[in-house]
Amino acid sequence: MSVASSSVPWQRSLVTLTATVVGVVIVGLLYWAQVVFIPLALAVFLTFMLSPAVQALQRRGLGRVSSVAVVMTGAALLLSAVAWVVVVQVTNLVGELPKHTEVMKKKVKYLREMAEGGMTKNLGWMVREIRGELNDKAQEGNNPEAPDEAKAPPLNRPTRVVMQPDSPAWLSRLPQKLTGALEPLGAVGLGVVLSIFMLLKREDLRNRFIRLAGHGQMTVTTKAVDDAGARISRFLMMQVLINGGYGLVWGIGLRILGIEYALLWGFLAALGRYIPYIGTPILSLLPITLSLVMFEGWTHVILVVALMVVMELVTANLIEPMLFGQSIGVSEVALLFAAALWAFLWGPIGLVLSGPLTVCLVVLGRYVPLLDFFAVLLGDEPALEPEVAYYQRLLAGDQEEAEELARTRAKSSSPEQVYDELLVPSLNYTKRDRRRELLNAEEEQFVLRATAEMVEELAEQQTDADEPAVPTGTEEKSGKKLVVLGWAARDEADRLALEMLGKTLDPKRWELEIVSGELLVAQVLSQVEKKQPAVFCISALPPGGMSHTRYLCKRLRSRLPGLKIVVGRWGQSGSVDATREELKLVGADLVETTLVETRNQLNAWLPVLEQQDRAVTAKGREKPVAVTI
Repeated sequence: MSVASSSVPWQRSLVTLTATVVGVVIVGLLYWAQVVFIPLALAVFLTFMLSPAVQALQRRGLGRVSSVAVVMTGAALLLSAVAWVVVVQVTNLVGELPKHTEVMKKKVKYLREMAEGGMTKNLGWMVREIRGELNDKAQEGNNPEAPDEAKAPPLNRPTRVVMQPDSPAWLSRLPQKLTGALEPLGAVGLGVVLSIFMLLKREDLRNRFIRLAGHGQMTVTTKAVDDAGARISRFLMMQVLINGGYGLVWGIGLRILGIEYALLWGFLAALGRYIPYIGTPILSLLPITLSLVMFEGWTHVILVVALMVVMELVTANLIEPMLFGQSIGVSEVALLFAAALWAFLWGPIGLVLSGPLTVCLVVLGRYVPLLDFFAVLLGDEPALEPEVAYYQRLLAGDQEEAEELARTRAKSSSPEQVYDELLVPSLNYTKRDRRRELLNAEEEQFVLRATAEMVEELAEQQTDADEPAVPTGTEEKSGKKLVVLGWAARDEADRLALEMLGKTLDPKRWELEIVSGELLVAQVLSQVEKKQPAVFCISALPPGGMSHTRYLCKRLRSRLPGLKIVVGRWGQSGSVDATREELKLVGADLVETTLVETRNQLNAWLPVLEQQDRAVTAKGREKPVAVTI
């Protein structure tokens, strides 16, 4: 192994260590400077959410400053009205709670009687007996003859005198309470002011970000940032509408059920939906508790819980997928982790902002190359492509999970597509890693053996409906199968790819015979002349195999000019056109990169090949002649 390759682990370790240190520094900075970052996050949130409204007013002829003033004033009035209603409802709720004391006493008494009866009563009696026995044993170990001096109070101890101030106690604590209340209000106020200036200077801030993130790729970065900003704005606005609608329906439903202060519970439900997965159920405990206090029996409690469950299912499985679509996706684990992280860093404000902040990071990661790691860590898209995941599981020796991936893919596609999308790429990766000495012979054989077993399993599951289609006009059987003679250019992986091709062919029309890849070219030519196949197929999976393929094509074309020669460069993704032209110059009739395309082309040749085979049979199996297709 070269010196350069041996230094790769050291470089990767350094990169990992640097990234870890940077991450720790960033998290520490977010926590230490939350006084600065919380207003900034609020400002970004408000800017993205209110930008569509500002732009809509500008398109109707209103100036930038006037549009921002109208939108901010309307938002302030709306929030003030909601806050006033919430404060009034909370005040009235606190004042009316003592009226329901009797109902709550009955509920507690009922629950206590249930707990004290039957098996619970016997279990409690057993626990008390065991506890009494343990206490008796402990008292026996104590010394009852304790000296009287130990019981006597200490003498000559000075008496401490505490002077009470003349002013009320609450007045001394007022500065501390005001400081605690003014801090979040100050953060909100600063966030509002910042959002106003961000809305006024939106284009300038965008251009500065483009200069930092996309220097040298101005066109691509400009489109990406504009698209990302529009997507985030639509998402946040849609989230506000969904959460507000959820709170409205929740409040109306509770009011119909007879639960008081429905506006308060609706506001809390809308706010709770910003806390992913757990916010709404936790805040729903308040109206559930109120239904326990207000009504005798358990009917209303059950109805409230049922209403919450139905609304959560409908919103999560119907409304959100329909309105959000698949344009923005964040994984469930990422949302929960982000909620815990932002709550730890910024408290309740961070918990509410965790969802929007996470979505912003994911969208920016998808469009800004410098931030693409956010899309990988937080997005809901698979971290690995299916073929990479299949090969990775085989590398780890987990054949069961690899086979499960293939079976899952086979449920939504045909076996031929599974060959092309999973199995053939895994053979390409195996050949590549073997050439780089990243795989030993035993690991290579494990991958090949597992893939061969998967090929057989897929072939057994293939039904008559999955069999390859035959071109129109060739439904009648020729009474004789056409022979496809296959040759593996290099190794066992090439041979396994030929077997996959054989599984895709119609067994009523084709017969695949594979000659040993260890034969010399002269021996291969002798086999071709002996068997007189309709098609000769060379399997040469990339990487490698080109020199053998070129030489054999040239020899076959000079010896048998009428033979159809097919080269399978299955799995090749780059330089396909150049490879196709290079091989056609030395005699190949067809060069394909997928098994499905190869199968389809062979079926397209089928009528002419059958006609040629009948003519050769009638003449006593003469050598193939050139036929134009």
